[in-house]
Amino acid sequence: MINLTNISKIFRTESVETHALDSVSLHVERGEFVAIMGQSGSGKSTLLNIVGMLDHIDQGEYIFDGKNISGFTENKLADIRKDNIGFIFQSFNLIDELTVFENVELPLVYQGIAKKEREQRVLAILEKVDIAHRKDHYPQQLSGGQQQRVAVGRAIVAEPKMLLADEPTGNLDSKNGEEVMKLLAQLNREGVTIVMVTHSDHHANYAHRVINVLDGHIVSQNMQEVRCA
Repeated sequence: MINLTNISKIFRTESVETHALDSVSLHVERGEFVAIMGQSGSGKSTLLNIVGMLDHIDQGEYIFDGKNISGFTENKLADIRKDNIGFIFQSFNLIDELTVFENVELPLVYQGIAKKEREQRVLAILEKVDIAHRKDHYPQQLSGGQQQRVAVGRAIVAEPKMLLADEPTGNLDSKNGEEVMKLLAQLNREGVTIVMVTHSDHHANYAHRVINVLDGHIVSQNMQEVRCA
């Protein structure tokens, strides 16, 4: 599904040039669950942003779902993201002025889905992530774990082929973090490709493969037996 070949990303200021990624190659199969690990500043979040088409590459080739998107414009990349990728962030990124239902509904509004179908799909997703009983609440009325469930619901309501999760349990206690990981594992078993950045060895155990990044390079890739969720 994803083929990155000799990808480089350089951040420049007037006086400093930082090689966030240096000739990185990565292949992710459809249906895989991949965890990316590394210390702060290693390049793991930059790698996730490139996979998610949020950052442009400076060198190399990116093949997504059989298409070379390396030279695509931002508008073309935005269309691909909208139709194929869901994002889950550490900070939840919910809109405080919208209810749980409205937050999850938002991607479908952007896609131009009719109101009746939006309602059916949102209610089904809220049941799936076990937050339907809070559908009329606002984010500030929810616990951190509940907010992350809403964020997961928003990420999957448009039925993306791939989920990108950036430290999805970073702001949660251990109990809620475990519940979110079990939810991601369930989605993966249902066929969703997942690429996740994490600092947690424990949560990385949910993945099929762990990729370790250091100083802008992939230094190891380890296949592993997936834990039961």
